[in-house]
Amino acid sequence: MANSKYAYVRNYELSDSLLPGCFLVCRLDGHSFHKFSEEHGFAKPNDKRALELMDRAAMDVMTEYKDIVLAFGESDEFSFLLRRSTDLYNRRQAKILTALTSYFTSCYVFHWSKYFPDTPMRYPPSFDGRIVLYPDERSVRDYFAWRQVDTHINNLYNTVFWALVQQGGKTTAEAHATLSGTASAAKHEMLFQQFNINYNDISARYKRGSVLVQVKKARTMVEVLHCDIIRDEFWKARSYVLAG
Repeated sequence: MANSKYAYVRNYELSDSLLPGCFLVCRLDGHSFHKFSEEHGFAKPNDKRALELMDRAAMDVMTEYKDIVLAFGESDEFSFLLRRSTDLYNRRQAKILTALTSYFTSCYVFHWSKYFPDTPMRYPPSFDGRIVLYPDERSVRDYFAWRQVDTHINNLYNTVFWALVQQGGKTTAEAHATLSGTASAAKHEMLFQQFNINYNDISARYKRGSVLVQVKKARTMVEVLHCDIIRDEFWKARSYVLAG
C-alpha cells in the first residue's frame, strides 16, 4: 500500500508478538451460554448434540490451522494447543486470538442445523478467548490435567444436581443447598442410593471431556477421544504432540 500523509497513524499500533520458544494455549469460552442453552432447550445435565457440535467446530479449527496439535473441550469451552515452534501470524497475539475465535464461532453456527435439525437458532452465539503461554512440557500437561479435573468435578456436581431436580422433585435452590459442602464420595453415594445411578457407568464423554489430537498417518487427521490425559500413557503414545 502506498504511503500517504495519513500513514503516521500506524505508529499507534502496539506490538503484541508472543514470546518465542513457548507453547501457546488458546482457550475459548461460550459467552452467556447458560442463557443460550436455556433458550435452545439443551438437555440437562449434558446434551450430546451440543457437545458433538463443539467437537465438530474444534475439529474444523484444527484442520484449518495445522499448528494446533491438541485440543480439549468440555461444556461450552475448548482449549487449543499450538506447537512451541509455531510462527502463525508471526506469533501476533491479536491475530491468532481473533482468527481462532471467529473461525470456531463461524463453524459452530455453520454446523448447527446438522446437530439441531429441529431447533432453529434463535440468536447468534458468541465466544470469547484468551491466549496463555507455557514455557515447558510439564506446565502444558498440568494445564490440560487441570481442565480435565474441572470437567469431572463439574459433571459430577451437575449429574447429582439435575437428578435431585428432575427425579427428586427438588427446586434448584433446594438442590444447591443439598449439595453444599458435600465431598465426591457423598455425591456418588447420593446418586446410587437415591436414584440407582452408578457414576462409573456414565459416558466418558461427560466425565472426561473431548480430546482432539492430530494423528500422523499418510496425511494429517484429527481424532476425537474421551480418554485420560492426566496420566503418562496418553502422552507417551503421542510424543509428537509436545515435540518441536
